[in-house]
Amino acid sequence: MAQYPGVFVTGTDTEIGKTFCSCLLMAALQQRGLKVAGMKPVASGGELQDGRLVNEDALQLQQQSGMHHPYEWVNPYVFEPPIAPHLAASQAGRRIARQPIQQAYAQLQQHSDQVIVEGVGGWRVPLSDSLSVSDLPGLLGLPVVLVVGLRLGCLNHALLTMESIQQQNIPVVGWIANGVDPGFAAQRGNLLTLESRLAAPCLGQIPYQPSPLTPQQHAQLATSINISWL
Repeated sequence: MAQYPGVFVTGTDTEIGKTFCSCLLMAALQQRGLKVAGMKPVASGGELQDGRLVNEDALQLQQQSGMHHPYEWVNPYVFEPPIAPHLAASQAGRRIARQPIQQAYAQLQQHSDQVIVEGVGGWRVPLSDSLSVSDLPGLLGLPVVLVVGLRLGCLNHALLTMESIQQQNIPVVGWIANGVDPGFAAQRGNLLTLESRLAAPCLGQIPYQPSPLTPQQHAQLATSINISWL
């Protein structure tokens, strides 16, 4: 039996590849023969599709799962404007609460071997006046995987994020180095610094991807992800 029922994927910032790395984690687990669900509890930047507001990241997680879970389980809170979620919720006259997130996660957990839960934005993004992204792993009983976007400033962002996670006594099973800047200088030196200073194993180093991956490329990258934390 797995040590954890899944992981919570957070990042050093927004737009650093959390969804991409979440899908790779899902694919790596699926290659082990596991049923894997994806979840994005809160998303801003939604679009109307067939009369319903949906989020592209959540749809990618749903597609990677391949189990056709109801969209409301995958993404219980979605808002149209691509702004901070607590502000988007306020504009919509709603409040992001714990219980709907817990209920949706419980449904996914009942139908899956593992659930990969992706945060929104960075680690300390507010969700309401009393709830932040950093509260979600404890709420769901999940350890963290930290996605580090390899670009200028990543050392500071990664170290501060890891420090905050550890201060909350949340387990970190590892981190993924994701290449987001093809012109990033001294990338190797930055990776060595991260490996020496982050108190968790590196689960994978993903090179910059200039275009959408073919299924074969995606599968090959997934085989390079270390999921020994299972």
